Amino acid sequence: MYSEGVFVGRDMATQADKLVTEIRALPDEEKLRVLDAILTDLDKPDQEIDQVWAEEARKRWSSFKAGHLQTVSYEELMRKYNR
Repeated sequence: MYSEGVFVGRDMATQADKLVTEIRALPDEEKLRVLDAILTDLDKPDQEIDQVWAEEARKRWSSFKAGHLQTVSYEELMRKYNR
């Protein structure tokens, strides 16, 4: 198998399967540490996405300050999702 310029053969699949088996045997706290390490490794900055979200946040803040957005109280929001 070929993925992003790297050959991923049977050995890689086997290694991943072994890791998955080992991770499943870990206590939940250790699983969370592994998960955090993987997510941290995968979380790469993306300037384009950051710019899009920054612009969206500015638009929403401007709309809120101008009184163009309906707001919902925390309590109302929680009632909606804690049915």
